[in-house]
Amino acid sequence: MLMPPFILHHPSSVEEACSIASELIERGEDFDWVSGGTDLLANYKWRINTKPNVISLSKIPGIDTVSDLEIGCMARLSNLEGSNVHPMIAEAAGKVASSLIRKSATLGGNLCLDTRCFWYNQSEDWRRSIEWCHKADCGTGADCRVIPNQNTLSVATYQGDIAPVLMVLGASVHLIGPNGERVMPLSEFYQLDGMKKNVLENGEFLLKVSLPEDSLSRVGSYQKLRVRDSWDFPEAGVAASWIEGDRSSIKVATTALESIPRIHAEEVSQIIEQGWDDEKSVKSLAGVIRKSVKPVNNTALPPNYRRSVVRVLIKRAFSQMK
Repeated sequence: MLMPPFILHHPSSVEEACSIASELIERGEDFDWVSGGTDLLANYKWRINTKPNVISLSKIPGIDTVSDLEIGCMARLSNLEGSNVHPMIAEAAGKVASSLIRKSATLGGNLCLDTRCFWYNQSEDWRRSIEWCHKADCGTGADCRVIPNQNTLSVATYQGDIAPVLMVLGASVHLIGPNGERVMPLSEFYQLDGMKKNVLENGEFLLKVSLPEDSLSRVGSYQKLRVRDSWDFPEAGVAASWIEGDRSSIKVATTALESIPRIHAEEVSQIIEQGWDDEKSVKSLAGVIRKSVKPVNNTALPPNYRRSVVRVLIKRAFSQMK
């Protein structure tokens, strides 16, 4: 399938990237950011929400750094599988897609993945045959095919692997654009809307991720359900971390079950307040989180199955707890 035409911009600095974005906004021209392109360009080939301009971050020096407390947006996922990052990040990065894709895919791209739905991630001809969907309606005002009779909300699913791990490690994201830089916890970055996806303002992009010092003391695991081990996006994912000997430090996050990855602070607090009793409490926590997630029928596996597997993934994630 042929790629639709667009103008590709190659800034050589963060400042130039923000300047190009500002100029395009002033001219009223739409644009996308691209880093590795493994998600965006695949969507463009299917003519999914294409833009006339694309700003590439690939030629900006210094935004691909990888250290134990800071990772740039252009860091390749293949470079996160090594020993310079937290073991949980390396574990999650190694479970993304295939080794070939991980050589191109980036941290920023994985965190900012477009939400997915089997009514949406199809060719243009296929989508036209069903008269479009709410997320890519081509100006028709089409209804959501998953939850019909309302066209105000997209329930497309976020299916990134790295976000839940960074959430349970307490990561913050640094966003930059024409109006300057701002920092926020990653857990506040996402919005419960399959179209808006996150809090990025027009012209902003995710510059880097920073981790707190106590993340170095955390241990845990990321567990993932997917159809094929060698390729697929998660159908459900669970990350759990804690500081050894301190059960009050437990954090759990999920992915691929809703339009956002989600940290489950309230559910964890509820179980800890009852008095933590390892195996019994893990079982109770698994049940509480299973009830709190709300998958819909828009991925390869049915929602009831994905929801039930959450309990298994949580038990596996806590299997290393001492």
